[in-house]
Amino acid sequence: MTAPSLPVRRGPTGPSLRQRIGKATPYLLLAPGILWLLVFFILPTFQMFLTSVSTGSLDNGFKLTWSGAAYVTSLTKFGTQFENSLIYGGTATLLTFAIGFPVAYTIAFRGGRWKNFLLFIVIAPFFTSFLIRTISWKVLLLDNGPVLSFLRDVLHIIPADASVIGTPIAVIAGITYNFLPFMILPLYVALEKIDPRLIEAANDLYASRWGAFRRVTIPLALPGIFAGSILTFIPALGDYVNAILLGSPQTQMIGNVIQSRFLLLGDYPVAAALSFILMAAILVAVSIYARALGTEQLTG
Repeated sequence: MTAPSLPVRRGPTGPSLRQRIGKATPYLLLAPGILWLLVFFILPTFQMFLTSVSTGSLDNGFKLTWSGAAYVTSLTKFGTQFENSLIYGGTATLLTFAIGFPVAYTIAFRGGRWKNFLLFIVIAPFFTSFLIRTISWKVLLLDNGPVLSFLRDVLHIIPADASVIGTPIAVIAGITYNFLPFMILPLYVALEKIDPRLIEAANDLYASRWGAFRRVTIPLALPGIFAGSILTFIPALGDYVNAILLGSPQTQMIGNVIQSRFLLLGDYPVAAALSFILMAAILVAVSIYARALGTEQLTG
């Protein structure tokens, strides 16, 4: 006669509490940022869209009518301002890259013990306000300012009646100056991560300095180029402070129109429609730019 078998005690079949907490940790860490974006970006953006398809006035109130008149007005009346924004923002982005890449390259590969000091010089303008920096740039570019006075009275390379303030040159110069650190810092981060031994290996394989730079340095720096271009182009496209202080009515950008429609004229539907058109244009431009550079190279 066999003895009766004892019941076997089995452990819990589901995941433990620690495993559940571990799986939920990424979502808990994302929750504050998602909540912030929901309250302060997604909801205001949705409200702004409803405003863009409304009609009325600031005195009588706006009523949701799903009208597209604001978009028609935005696309037909402000073509010059859109063109100025694209030209000024794009030119400033190219100039920041042309100036910022040599600076970032020098700091990353030749900075040595002076890297921290050189990076401090790059970000030093951020210790003063954007408005003060732009006004200072205006002082430099005045007709009797130090820049034009030196070029006119000392070097004699510009005519006596030369003027820069109120021209596209002044606006582009101000945008380039104000957003230059946004280009240098991402470029520096990308270049700093490049292993110098890869460049040495390219030289050992009989690549010239330019060949190694084109085939090794530039491809590895693409994430920094992309980030710096986006961080510069997007705020430059919507900037209006430089156009106000350094430009003229003929050099107004689309940001100036949005600012005046919102704060001066109270034309909320057109201002909201302009904002949405600008946002859509930026998304399309960024998507095309990312595809042109190669998404795999940017994220790999």
